[in-house]
Amino acid sequence: MSKLPKVTGRDMRGVMSYPPTPALPGADQVEAQNTVDLVETERMVTQLIADGVDAIALNGTLGEMATLTLDEWKAFAECAVQTAHAVNADFPIFVGATTLSTRETVSRMRFLSDIGATGTLLGRPMWGEMVAPVMEKFYRDVAEAVPEMAIVVYDNTAAFGGIIPRSVYRTLVQLPQVVAVKYAGGASVGFRYHNDMAHTGTQFPLMPIETDWFPAWEMYGEELVGMAWSSTTAMGPDPVLQLRDALQQGRTEDARWLTERLRWAHEPFIVGQDFFEFAKYNIPLEKIRVNKAGYIHVGQSRVPYTEDLVPQVHWDTTLEHVERYKLISAEIEARLGARLAA
Repeated sequence: MSKLPKVTGRDMRGVMSYPPTPALPGADQVEAQNTVDLVETERMVTQLIADGVDAIALNGTLGEMATLTLDEWKAFAECAVQTAHAVNADFPIFVGATTLSTRETVSRMRFLSDIGATGTLLGRPMWGEMVAPVMEKFYRDVAEAVPEMAIVVYDNTAAFGGIIPRSVYRTLVQLPQVVAVKYAGGASVGFRYHNDMAHTGTQFPLMPIETDWFPAWEMYGEELVGMAWSSTTAMGPDPVLQLRDALQQGRTEDARWLTERLRWAHEPFIVGQDFFEFAKYNIPLEKIRVNKAGYIHVGQSRVPYTEDLVPQVHWDTTLEHVERYKLISAEIEARLGARLAA
């Protein structure tokens, strides 16, 4: 009897947090080795779980999957998984294993299986753009090779050179290993999302970013979009978790207001204005905003995607975004704290 993952698509509910990979001083240097701050990694994972996130995904684009050495990636993965499962043995933790080849990806997935990770956050090889039949074969191959590992499919239109075609979704729903899709950042809930949803149904959620969660929930309900993804939680998860609670408790007006405030906080940030411009600088911009928010100390970005090459205008708008996020945290406490405690 073949092995299957411990979780299914129907288990995926709540907020999946996407924090960066903490770095030690000097991580931005070409000769740097062993750059992962494992002490801060342990604190980060423990804090996110204690504050209420429902799952954690690591080592996507913002998690610097592409710029960690193999030894660094293994050390980070092992530390994060052991920390999460020391808090809660069943806590869902997914670690990225996207590489330029199927064989290397399978090797990394087997390592993650050995250390007890729930699953992997998995994009696709991107040296050449994958056409639909190649993409389908890739996901089938890795699912069959490591059948016990759950897969959160990582959809990033900039990193992977295009969208996931609908024919691929028809393949993904046949794979019990696929438990969610991190839907393309910067894409609002519109026709493409609706058409893709028609091919996935209730098999697994197409997770929107938190600022698109409310309209998706209004259209499809919890059964189809019970989970959202959020890298913003690394700035402090409370506003996003307040939105989760409002949605799950049927407090529609609170959910609407929280969404409006989250969108206002994101308004200066380049990701919402020009996703492909954001994609040029997304790794250092993420480090900038998380460090300035102060919830996690994630250190510097690793070469070649370092903060010193970010245009000043993007620094300025990112810092404004951070200040707005801090303001809405206070607004939320003032508006919802007393009433919900009563």
